[in-house]
Amino acid sequence: MVNGVLLIVDAFEGPMPQTRFVLRKAMELNLIPIVVINKIDRPTARPAEVLNEIYDLFIELGANDEQIDFPVIYTSARSGLSGFSPDFLEDNLTPLFSTILKYIPAPLVEYNSPLQLLITNLNYYVGKIAIGLISRGEIQEGETITLIKRDKSQVYSKVVKLYLFEGLERKEVKRVEAGEIVAIAGISEANIGETIACKEKPEALSKIKIDEPTLAVDFTVNNSPFAGREGKFVTSRHLRERLFKEVETNVSLRVEETESTDTFHVSGRGELHLSILIEKMRREGYEFQVSKPKVIFINIEGARCEPIELMTCDIPKDSLGAVMEICGKRRAELVNMIEFSSDQLRLEFEIPARGLIGFRDEFLTKTKGKGIMHHLFLDYRPYKGPIPTRARGVLIAYESGITSTYGLHNAQGRGTLFVAPVTEVYQGMIVGEHKRINDLEVNVSKRKQVTNMRASGSDEALRLEKPRQFSLEQALDYIQEDELLEITPLNIRLRKKFLDHHSRLQRVKSLKVG
Repeated sequence: MVNGVLLIVDAFEGPMPQTRFVLRKAMELNLIPIVVINKIDRPTARPAEVLNEIYDLFIELGANDEQIDFPVIYTSARSGLSGFSPDFLEDNLTPLFSTILKYIPAPLVEYNSPLQLLITNLNYYVGKIAIGLISRGEIQEGETITLIKRDKSQVYSKVVKLYLFEGLERKEVKRVEAGEIVAIAGISEANIGETIACKEKPEALSKIKIDEPTLAVDFTVNNSPFAGREGKFVTSRHLRERLFKEVETNVSLRVEETESTDTFHVSGRGELHLSILIEKMRREGYEFQVSKPKVIFINIEGARCEPIELMTCDIPKDSLGAVMEICGKRRAELVNMIEFSSDQLRLEFEIPARGLIGFRDEFLTKTKGKGIMHHLFLDYRPYKGPIPTRARGVLIAYESGITSTYGLHNAQGRGTLFVAPVTEVYQGMIVGEHKRINDLEVNVSKRKQVTNMRASGSDEALRLEKPRQFSLEQALDYIQEDELLEITPLNIRLRKKFLDHHSRLQRVKSLKVG
């Protein structure tokens, strides 16, 4: 929909991994860039060094002569300042706007030709809204158009309403010409990458290339003993409708039905992509379970290949050894190291996507919470070899009940706890991490016997360490193949797939035999 981009870079941090990703996408589309170095008024700003880093980035991404000859604007967006030099800023954004008008061309359109519009976004406010740039012809309210699907099939539809964008507002109109970005209501079957054309002479535009998913999880109906207590939408029908509705606007997401009506295979563009969907559904009142994320492998010229990510880590210098150690275990290769400041380093790694599962938590621990990491998809490369998984087993609730201080104190000596006193648990629920490699069942609901020599109140003398709390991303990272994450609007619980002790033993025996 656009002919140029503003590449906004922090005057202190410089280009980040996400900067590289969006710039690469813009350059693939031959969009004209204007570099905006923002936060120029910060005491730590280093505009000259950052500009050199931007030039290096353009060269790395294979910019042509026209792209690398970009204009540069220095701004402090919060203060409303801008200028062509970091030392001379005007108290308005006129330099920025004048640069846009000078360098970004008007759209190349045809006014007296049959209608063509590529759908590049979808929205919902009076039903489904298709959004795109009219590259040819015009469109009117009430007109019958042809929707050309991805499989080249054609569907007739009627334009119910037309909207133009003015600033942050939408304005309803009756007719729109080529060159305008328009929102169209009434085309219920529209999807991103499809073409809206005239009824008499429909012609399709080139499809939008959508990046393929790299990570997959299974969404299943919650079947724990606490199922249905906290969620509003709990059935497989609710789960199916919500996931397939998400696919309509979340174009990088894939949802597949499985042999089980209660399980759906969901693939996304990484751990963050999937965790955002899970969190949205949890807040909307859905209750379900998810499995451990798995990397999607593909075959290229007969070789088994896996997705590789470019990871950037900003760390204190004294954490270098520890970070190199954990990255080495996960098959990461160091490709660049920059002295970011007197006590900070920036490391760039190429790491398998599966090596990032569980990495963030360990990285923050090794850097004492001072490390910052970003990553983005690079490409597919041959399989890098096995990566060690979680080195310790878990503590599993022996029976259902309410945790007691006495029971937790006894379990505390076996490892690290995940639950606090007076927490309802069920058999097979994970309540802690074992010190050893094997799993161990513990009775965290056990209470001290009350006799004439012992009082129940003496539990107050027992001291418990603060339980370890998991965020959604940390919990997804932590679980193993034989475990699930129970997601409800109020809680995130870790559990074994098989809650009963004997069922787990039979499962282990069957795997050994197999």
